[in-house]
Amino acid sequence: MQKVINLYNIIFINFHKYTKDLFLLFARLYVADAFLRSGISKFQNWDTTLYLFESEYQVPFIHWELAAYMATIGEIVLPILLILGVFNRIVALKLSALNIIAVVSYPILWQQGFYDHKVWGALMLVSVIYGAGRFSIDNLLKIK
Repeated sequence: MQKVINLYNIIFINFHKYTKDLFLLFARLYVADAFLRSGISKFQNWDTTLYLFESEYQVPFIHWELAAYMATIGEIVLPILLILGVFNRIVALKLSALNIIAVVSYPILWQQGFYDHKVWGALMLVSVIYGAGRFSIDNLLKIK
């Protein structure tokens, strides 16, 4: 029985060793894709973006127009940094905050479910806890 356990451990230790960094890269790219597409869409349809922030979204604490600018800039700049793996943990935390604000600000998401937002939140949590991995600028700069 101990041989089976040892073999099992060897297999999954090596599996983890060779797939961890690919998974961390996938997590970053998956989240970045969603936010970057949203930011580009906001930028390309600026009049609609302003209308939505004024009429539909209920962003707390700040003026709707400032929220529109901040969200658009954040959804374009932060995903690029996430893709590159630059200051990954901080960027993932900022995108997490943006994700939470989006859910809080748009009650329609609650009725339709917000599955994607939960997935993005979980993947960003992985990035915060485990970092960017080997395929990142953080790794080149020796940022843990």
